[in-house]
Amino acid sequence: MSDYRGVPPVEPEVASVDTVVRLTGVSKRFGSKVAVDNVSLRIGRGAVFGLIGPNGAGKTTTFSMLAGYLRPSAGTLEVLGHEPHQVDALRGRIGVLPQDAVLPAGERVGEMLVHLGCMQGMSRDRARDQVKEVLAEVSGSDWWGVKCGALSHGMAKRVQFAQAMLGTPEVVLLDEPTAGLDPRVAFEIRQLIVARKRRTTLIVSSHNLNELEAICDGAAILDRGRLVAHGSIHELTAQGGEIHVELAEGPVPLDAVRALPVVERAEFDPERRDLAVHFARERADAEGVIGEVLMVLLQHRARISGVSKGRGLEQRVMELTA
Repeated sequence: MSDYRGVPPVEPEVASVDTVVRLTGVSKRFGSKVAVDNVSLRIGRGAVFGLIGPNGAGKTTTFSMLAGYLRPSAGTLEVLGHEPHQVDALRGRIGVLPQDAVLPAGERVGEMLVHLGCMQGMSRDRARDQVKEVLAEVSGSDWWGVKCGALSHGMAKRVQFAQAMLGTPEVVLLDEPTAGLDPRVAFEIRQLIVARKRRTTLIVSSHNLNELEAICDGAAILDRGRLVAHGSIHELTAQGGEIHVELAEGPVPLDAVRALPVVERAEFDPERRDLAVHFARERADAEGVIGEVLMVLLQHRARISGVSKGRGLEQRVMELTA
């Protein structure tokens, strides 16, 4: 599967310009345990890229190496052309939001962020300007004088997001950015991520596969420390000839769908109300199959709620990590 760059294809001689994260044969061991096993991966400039895998897959360890918290046991890892632990070379160019980040309860939001901006090498005046910008971006302009300990969980997460974006970094690492948030705040965080697309390369580690499918351009799927698949979301979800039709309550003419010449097999999941139709890609295209299947369903008065091509990301991950 080709590397996903998050931008239109480029000629090979200039491809390296668009690669901002590069892992080559990266492994990480903790004693006899291999947490990450010979992973090679490239991530392009301006992409929103997901790190996916079940517990123990190695994504948290990979995230920690990208952030510079851990060093590889073998292989090479570069972010913006530097090893992540080269702090001086990367100061202000990488933002990080760890899942377990905690704000200092007694500090006031504005001054805390200004202090962090100064630690990145900004003058105090520039840091104040930058903090005003990122707080406005997260709809937190009124929080300047509020103590961090008085923020709600959702407000605190948005302040942490603002902290990661401070200084307009080129690469931002987000670990479970919407975990534990109510749906409205989670939606707002997703919108903030999407708004940064193309301006910033964002690498998101998350268990929320529906969320990643909605916001990411590409992703890497890890299982037991190994990279089992990577590419654009379209590449990951469109393997093989398959369409899905979501049906409302009512009869499902499964035999009639199966009788169509273009259909190789069809299954219906009554719990999810999902009709999965498989076809040979060399004999038919998805759009044509959709047209024939929908015609049969409408003739049998089936109630259609939605149609999609390929597998959902969740299903693809389950298949690869079973």
